[in-house]
Amino acid sequence: MSVQTIAVHLPDGAIREVPSGTTPLEIANSISPRLAAASVVARLIPLGGTAVKSTSGEEPSEAAMYGAEDAAAPRLVDLSTPLTADTRLELVTEKDPEALKVVRHSAAHVLATAVLELFPETKLGHGPATDSGFFYDFYREKPFTPEDLALIEKKIAEVVARDEPFIHEFAPRNKSLEGFERDGDFMKTHFVTKFTEPGSDVSFYRNGKFVDFCRGPHVPSTGRVKAVKVTTLAGAYWLGDEKNPQLQRIYGTAFFSQKDLDAHFARLEEAAKRDHRLLGKQLDLFSIQELAGSGLIFWHPKGAMVRKTMEDWMREECVRRGYLLVYTPHVMRRELWKVSGHDGVYSKDMFPPMKLDDAEYRLKPMNCPGHILIYKNSPKSYRDLPQRYAEFGNVYRYERSGTMHGLLRVRGFTQDDAHIFCTPEQIEGEVHACLDFAEAVLKTFGFKEYRVELSTRDPQKSGDFFGTADDWAHAEGALNKVLKERGLTFNTFPGEAAFYGPKIDVKLVDVLGRLWQLSTVQFDFNLPARFELEYVGEDGARHQPVMVHRALFGSVERFFGVLIEHYAGAFPLWLAPVQAGLVPISERHKAYSEKVEKALKDAGLRVEVDDRNEKMNAKIRDFANQKTPYILVFGDKEEAAGTVSVRTRGKGDQGSMPLADFIAKAQALVAGQSTEL
Repeated sequence: MSVQTIAVHLPDGAIREVPSGTTPLEIANSISPRLAAASVVARLIPLGGTAVKSTSGEEPSEAAMYGAEDAAAPRLVDLSTPLTADTRLELVTEKDPEALKVVRHSAAHVLATAVLELFPETKLGHGPATDSGFFYDFYREKPFTPEDLALIEKKIAEVVARDEPFIHEFAPRNKSLEGFERDGDFMKTHFVTKFTEPGSDVSFYRNGKFVDFCRGPHVPSTGRVKAVKVTTLAGAYWLGDEKNPQLQRIYGTAFFSQKDLDAHFARLEEAAKRDHRLLGKQLDLFSIQELAGSGLIFWHPKGAMVRKTMEDWMREECVRRGYLLVYTPHVMRRELWKVSGHDGVYSKDMFPPMKLDDAEYRLKPMNCPGHILIYKNSPKSYRDLPQRYAEFGNVYRYERSGTMHGLLRVRGFTQDDAHIFCTPEQIEGEVHACLDFAEAVLKTFGFKEYRVELSTRDPQKSGDFFGTADDWAHAEGALNKVLKERGLTFNTFPGEAAFYGPKIDVKLVDVLGRLWQLSTVQFDFNLPARFELEYVGEDGARHQPVMVHRALFGSVERFFGVLIEHYAGAFPLWLAPVQAGLVPISERHKAYSEKVEKALKDAGLRVEVDDRNEKMNAKIRDFANQKTPYILVFGDKEEAAGTVSVRTRGKGDQGSMPLADFIAKAQALVAGQSTEL
């Protein structure tokens, strides 16, 4: 009897004819035992398919873990998976970003194994990988203690040392449900009921005696989880509902090596030093006043000065680039939000309606409907387009208690919003201009690295998206073309577009290598149709304009928080709230101090004088603790020579310099928006 063969296409273009049932590990060994040892999982790409990077998030959904896979999409599988059809095969090693997610998901299973061995009465929830590690949800009447976590970590080391293979198994759905229900595993019962079909087999993974409902994939064995650490313990309500039992969520992280793990915690330590909440208090930049309410920011004078500098630069750039500055009300009639659709699909994220004399009103969660009303206020011709409206608009969104985080997640914030109304022929030029602007923002504020992502519609789910197929094809084609014309490397995420249009996200990378979602260029087919927007074309007929949402800071608060952490509060000279601290050595130098202060202020520099009756070193220390870029010290010698003794942040004492020379140097650095001193 002949053995059926299949064709396995490798990344180098080679095609291997192998018996059906051959595993990726066997193919890896046939290429190189070293490659086999380095491989974590395999990626199967259907012939004719395209490799697409998966999305990630701090809190993966249940559907992402257990839901049905798209048969036409690339998928990760265990190295022991039998191959039964022609396919493209990629062996995923540690160099692939998705390999670390697999290790971390396997580490979550190792954690659950350890917990059940120590505390067998515990019921299991789910344990996904996250961008920073993994977690697992447990239900146990008695809370875990710090001592328990230490025992769990010790047991994890034992499970890893046992090097138990991860074995993929299947069981009938009804039998699986009976077992979970009998054992009181209410969470596993929920997952199997929700994410598997009646009559189907359920996917499980076994390592040793531990078995978990899971789609996989996993590393070959627990021994491949080499560097793992339990980090924190938190509470989480089952299904996010406070009426349900409270779970205990154990967080951890895992890496390929102890060196990587140690580097991770070194980064965390550095991140803690840069925490914008701590620096905001230390540098007196902003506060959140509980008497006023959570998630509402009070900008103190120094923080407000940085904000003013940021906004002044942005407004000047907007005007230079052809934007029209507008302002819209903070509160508008509820009827407007019904027309826009926000009162329906976005209502839970809005503050409740307010009943006034003539109608109900709602605080605005975004600026777009206001800009649309300005556009709609007068007839438009193709000659009037594009219309680019820009606003630093205060918006209000109801973030749930417990989700807010300093400046990064708030209930009231300022969005540097712009909306562009243009003809279809103008769209590529407008997208180019938006990306030019985004790159200028990153460069000006000192971010040297960024990532670009294109979110598109899932053609298989066209009913979930607003607009015609032609609209989407034109919009996605325009975004794709512009990105390629600019020579930008980008990842495409099918199905990740908003229902109203595709988008480009520009994510900056800070000094610690962290990604921050800020700049967005977003098509919108929904609002122009809802508000019946028009312009008269060259043919004399009425047409619907193309609408683009554009944000660059994203929100002023969030961008400011990122800036604080990126620079550890040591802002570049042009952004610093106080650019030079003046330290007269004694009271008799008051007259010269006033002269220096006036000269610097006349030159447009921001200065602060410390004329307290304190020792010189104490004054210098206080300015240094405030991360002031320059500290100018002067006494008899400097006054006689018309100089100042310059201390530069990070460089120390630079010696004496004529006051005029210092002013010229500082002005040049400010004018050039230099990040160096």
